[in-house]
Amino acid sequence: MKFSTTAVSAAMGFCAVCTGAFGAHGLKPLLVQNGTSQIWEKAVFYHFIHTVMLFVLADRKPFPAVAWWSFLAGIVVFSGSLYLLAVSKCLWLGAVTPFGGLAFLIGWGCLIFKKPA
Repeated sequence: MKFSTTAVSAAMGFCAVCTGAFGAHGLKPLLVQNGTSQIWEKAVFYHFIHTVMLFVLADRKPFPAVAWWSFLAGIVVFSGSLYLLAVSKCLWLGAVTPFGGLAFLIGWGCLIFKKPA
């Protein structure tokens, strides 16, 4: 199977819906007990927003690879660390989250300075 940025974008959207629903239903008691519901919601919010950007960029010509990969890395690191923090209460994961935020900023910065086609 050939790598498809659109398919990866769709997979990230699928995961965003799953994590949102799982947090709202399956993990709700744990998140309430941990006091981390807002952390989970923040992770899902940024996951969704940047998944939309993956779709917007996926079929652009020329393909803005650095921005697209930065957004994907940001989802994995930013949202991923927050998801893990919310369920585990391992506070050190909060030190990882800014690296995901930096990846988001790199992606947005690439789009600011992208030369018109």
